[in-house]
Amino acid sequence: MELPEPPWRSPARRTVKQPLSRERVVRTALDLLDREGLDAVSMRRVAQALDTGAASLYAYVSGKDELRELMFDAVLGEVDLPEPDPARWADQVRDLLRGQLRVMLAHPGIAQVAWATMVPVGPNALRHGEALIALLRAGGLDEKRAAFAFDTLALYTKAFAYEGTVWASGEMSQEEAAARGRQTEEYMRSLPPEVFPNMLAVGRYFSGQTAAERFEFTLDVFLSGLAHSS
Repeated sequence: MELPEPPWRSPARRTVKQPLSRERVVRTALDLLDREGLDAVSMRRVAQALDTGAASLYAYVSGKDELRELMFDAVLGEVDLPEPDPARWADQVRDLLRGQLRVMLAHPGIAQVAWATMVPVGPNALRHGEALIALLRAGGLDEKRAAFAFDTLALYTKAFAYEGTVWASGEMSQEEAAARGRQTEEYMRSLPPEVFPNMLAVGRYFSGQTAAERFEFTLDVFLSGLAHSS
C-alpha cells in the first residue's frame, strides 16, 4: 500500500516528456537504424521509441519516405566540408568522398536511402553538392565538366556504399552473404578456363579485403583524368 507523503516534503515531480522536434524524430530513427536496420524504421516504431503515437510524428515529417531522406541528410552532416584550395583540390575531393563513404558505411542501410533518393535537397546534401562542385571548379573544370564530374562521383560513392552494406542493412544476413560468396566462387571455378581466362584470373581482386583499394583506384583514375583535361 502506498503511503501519503509527509506534509513537509516536496511533492514528487512527474516525469516530463521531452518535447518532440524534427531533429529528435530523425535522431531516434537513426538510433533505430543503427540497432535494427532500415526495415525496422517505420513511423510506428519511431513513435514507440519516443513514447508517443505515430500520428504525432506527422507534424514534423510527412511520412516514412521523408523521414528516411532526413536521416540521410543528418548523416551527411557528420562530414566536415573543406574550403576549396586550388593547390589541393583533388586531395580535398578524395577526402570529401571518403567522408561520405565512411558515414554511409557507419549507418548500414542509409546507402540504400541515398541510392533511392534521386535528387537530395536537404540542407546538408545541398552543402555537400555545393562543396564538391566548388572543389572541381577550383581544379580548373568549367561549369559543364564540373557538373558531370559531380554527378559521376556522387553516384559512384553511393553505389559503392550500397554494395558494401547489403548484408548489414538486413537485405542479406551475414550467413546468406557468405553462402552466396561460396556459391559464386564454386560456380566460377566450374567454368571452362579456356573460355573465361580473364574472368577467372581477376576474381581474387573482388573481395571485402580489396574494397578500400578499389574505391581509391577509381578516384585516382577519374581525378587524374580530370586534372589532365582541365
